[in-house]
Parts: sequence; C-alpha cells; structure tokens
Amino acid sequence: MTESDLAFMDLALSEARLAAKEGEVPIGAVVVCDGGVIARAHNRRETGADPTAHAELLAVREAARILGRWRLTGCTVYVTVEPCAMCAGALVLGRVDRLVYGCDDPKAGACGSLYDIVRDPRLNHRLEVTRGARERECGAVLREFFEKRRVSGESVNG
Repeated sequence: MTESDLAFMDLALSEARLAAKEGEVPIGAVVVCDGGVIARAHNRRETGADPTAHAELLAVREAARILGRWRLTGCTVYVTVEPCAMCAGALVLGRVDRLVYGCDDPKAGACGSLYDIVRDPRLNHRLEVTRGARERECGAVLREFFEKRRVSGESVNG
C-alpha cells in the first residue's frame, strides 16, 4: 500500500461521510486513472430509490462516461468497504485493473470474504486487490452511522 493509496482512500472516506449526512449507508468510492481522480461517488440507494446505486457502481459508471469507454483498464477503484457481488462483478466486467478497499464486509463481501469474484480464475478478467487501506477509519464511519440509527430507533438494515 502506497501513500497515494491512503490519500485516495481519504477521498473515498469523504464521500462516505457525505452519504451518512444524507442518511445513506456511509460507503464512498473514487476511481483513479493515470494518477488522477476521474470519478467519485457515495451510496445513493435511499435518495435515488435504486437498489443498484452503490458507491462503487456509481463511480464506475461516471468514470466510463468521462473516459468515453466501458473498458476501465488503467483504472484503480478505491472504496471504503469491500464490494458486494454486484459491484465486484461490475469491476470485473469493466476490466478495472486494481481495487483498494478499506474494511472487510463479512456479510456481503465478494472480494475475499464470502466470495472472491474479482480474482476468480474462471472469469475472463481478474483484479489486483489491496485490502485494509484506512481500515480502522472506514469501519468507524460505519459503526458510528449504525450506532446513531439504533439510538434513534431507525431501521439498521443496510
């Protein structure tokens, strides 16, 4: 893990905090290509009434739009929480080179926890994965969000 990995994860954490302010599960993502940020997003499932509006999926869509191509070769995706099966599949299908994520998701993670879609040798593309970037901070953002929801009596289902 490099210093630039940590700096880009700080940007993803900023997106996660924006999500929390909007009442969304606090997950943020950033797409980097050729050393620069080309897209960033946070969860918008509640505000968009869209079950697919996960941070990494939104960021990948925006990166593809900006680059004008669906193949995201040369790109690294930074996300605060291990991607789910849907998002891991999108990273494979988009030919992303590398994934850097903060904390594991033992209930839905598809990049090493429950499944390992992004490194499955049966698929036509595999990603390099770096886990644990700002792990404590990423986990803390999630814990604080769900603790506040429990205290206020709101539903805590992500």
